Amino acid sequence: MNHNGNYLLDTNIIIQMFAGDPAIQEKMRSSVSLFLASPSVGELYYGAQKSDKVMENLRRINTFVENYILLSCDLETAQWYGIVKNQLRRQGHPIPDNDIWIAAIAMQHGLILVTRDAHFDRVESLQIEYW
Repeated sequence: MNHNGNYLLDTNIIIQMFAGDPAIQEKMRSSVSLFLASPSVGELYYGAQKSDKVMENLRRINTFVENYILLSCDLETAQWYGIVKNQLRRQGHPIPDNDIWIAAIAMQHGLILVTRDAHFDRVESLQIEYW
């Protein structure tokens, strides 16, 4: 499955969109296809659970997720995860495991990862855009 020219949203982009960042909201409106990764959605649910407004935040996430295709981890994702984690180990520059899963999903599906985390630059062959 190749979604070339389409975007996978990193958790920090979604959070900034929720916070009302106009630049991100505009980019999202003008983008043809946006995808979500299950580890990012898990991070959103974790943030909601530890927040002061649990139910409100859970509803907001549920409504948001309904509008996009959610890409989950499968055997191929796990293979990409192994490649990426080993490449980062060889460099001596690990990144958080959830971010490795997110990068693996982007690479598996040929998506451009939209993020504000510079540590994704360390992942060889990962297409990135900073919004």
